[in-house]
Amino acid sequence: MDLQLEGKRALVTGGSKGIGLAVARQLAREGVDLVIAARNQGELDAAATALAAETGRKVTGIVADTANDDSVKRLVAEAVAALGGLDILVNAAGKPGGQAPPPKLAEITDALFWDDVNVKVMGYLRVAREAAPHMAANGWGRIINISGLAARSTGSTIGSMRNVAVAALTKNLADELGPQGINVTVVHPGLTRTEKTVPLIAGKAAASGKSAAQIEAGMISNITIGRLVDAAEVADIVAFLASPRSVAINGDAIACGGGIRGAIHY
Repeated sequence: MDLQLEGKRALVTGGSKGIGLAVARQLAREGVDLVIAARNQGELDAAATALAAETGRKVTGIVADTANDDSVKRLVAEAVAALGGLDILVNAAGKPGGQAPPPKLAEITDALFWDDVNVKVMGYLRVAREAAPHMAANGWGRIINISGLAARSTGSTIGSMRNVAVAALTKNLADELGPQGINVTVVHPGLTRTEKTVPLIAGKAAASGKSAAQIEAGMISNITIGRLVDAAEVADIVAFLASPRSVAINGDAIACGGGIRGAIHY
């Protein structure tokens, strides 16, 4: 299927590693020119150079902090200048998760909550607010928000609240921006294999006295496909949602965790 993405222009936040980097790579392979944004200049430079060499597309790295309003305004202005416009926004910047057990009620502080929500919820809103007028001016655009399956399960109070808020933001933006030709969707990855997975499993194995294989078996025990989804597989879904082919989907959530047992969502 031709996704009709050749020549489109995209901004991917959190684009230097993990799911954000995988999304940037897949969009570039489909003919999209990119700005990737993150907070670490060295990681951005390395990712942008590698993606450009691999795909032959224009890839520019811009340092930005989505928790800061002025930084976001500068990011979008520089992205539009670098690309000559903006068609696609993928919000993937967030605080690293899964490195430690989520805090219990008595351990949740104002700082923990607001730091997380400011980056992933307000951060997504900030970037969308600055990007949407450029899309509306052309009568077409796509905004894809990367959230997570904590929106559909307990276990992390902050994570669930944050991810539900991203879904609510998505639907509100879809209703407002849809008449201007801008579709807004949210993607819920589950446990996803990225460059952090091997050291994460090794750390849990060392701490528990179990083998790496036992740790991974526990991680995938509730996933119906029997393995972790790879970041590139999440990126395939995002690339479709970023394309003109996805026009029938607006305001809705797409789960891509490999199928979690039990609950029915409709």
